[in-house]
Amino acid sequence: MEHNLPGAADQAGFLVDLSNVVRDRRLGGPAARSLHRFRLAVEALARLTGDPGVQVYPVADRSLLGPVGEFADRAEVTVLRRWIGEGLVEQVGDADQRILELMEMTGAARTRAVTGDRFTAHRREYPWVQGNTDRFLKPVAGPSGTVRLIPRVMGVCTEGEISRADELAAFKKQGLLKRSDQPLTEVVNRFWRCPEPRCSAYDARGGRVLLPRMHNGVPTCELHSLSLADAGRRPAMAQLKVMVDGKCKGRYTVEEGSRTGVGRQPAGGIALYGLLSPAVAARISREHVVVSADGGILLVHDVSTYGTRMRTTDRHGRPGPWRRLSPRQDRRFGPGDEVELTPGVVLTRSNRRFPAELAAAWQNARPEHPAPEGASLPTSLG
Repeated sequence: MEHNLPGAADQAGFLVDLSNVVRDRRLGGPAARSLHRFRLAVEALARLTGDPGVQVYPVADRSLLGPVGEFADRAEVTVLRRWIGEGLVEQVGDADQRILELMEMTGAARTRAVTGDRFTAHRREYPWVQGNTDRFLKPVAGPSGTVRLIPRVMGVCTEGEISRADELAAFKKQGLLKRSDQPLTEVVNRFWRCPEPRCSAYDARGGRVLLPRMHNGVPTCELHSLSLADAGRRPAMAQLKVMVDGKCKGRYTVEEGSRTGVGRQPAGGIALYGLLSPAVAARISREHVVVSADGGILLVHDVSTYGTRMRTTDRHGRPGPWRRLSPRQDRRFGPGDEVELTPGVVLTRSNRRFPAELAAAWQNARPEHPAPEGASLPTSLG
């Protein structure tokens, strides 16, 4: 099969997301990782193109080689290491990023990629992925242990889906996911300190605190490769945005355990008077709604004279209908949900979430109703 591996992306007609294919248990046996699945995918390409010598360029994450005990055959590990050493397989930290980069570089040649991935977290950087129907092929199980390739319809991801994928990708990149694909909240929920005195990357007093990178199960400084010391509990935070006529006029941080009034001029809360015209401000109560955070959940309730409406989003980020909030009753205020104080003035949550919400989001990351493969022209997740 090595005659199918030219060792250069510009000499290949197809890219292969090697880690994605090798780990796909639906192809070629029950092992957690199997290089045989890659061979089946190349055979499928040969049938599809009518060319037994079809040229492919595989790209793999560095994590693919471990743990080696998950491979169907230890000899496959030796082969894979040799291919990487000889430049027949490109090994990188983030295969998804590299595959899309190569596809963009070879855009005129319309190089296609074999993958089961939807690349949701990369759609802002590579907007051409949205709605694409002709540059991706998905491997699926065929008859008698074969693999066949079908068009991978990418669909259009909502802004909420993309933001959530960004968050989860950040956890994955830092090694902050358990084998069950749940975030290591016991690490994320803590502040950390680097033993290097001049290192402030994890300083809780800074405006932006890096997530630690896990190395052999230990939180580690990404800059100095030193084990980090526990520096105490990190309070969970969520971000609120005030939208006036569709434009963001202010951002505010709400910490776990807090109670924050939002209105025209609440005592010690988020005052909107300076953001609004006098006529609009007059339609908003002094304290209009109260936002509270407890147990990793953000809540909102209406304390206004004039009434409040709310609409929630589903886990794909699609908004539902506006509904009137019941006075003084807590409602869950999820990422992307919107609270309308008066027409044109909306309080919304960014997609920055509490660890408990992140865990639930990762658990539910796969769509309930994936777009039909092989369909000719989907433009949304429907």
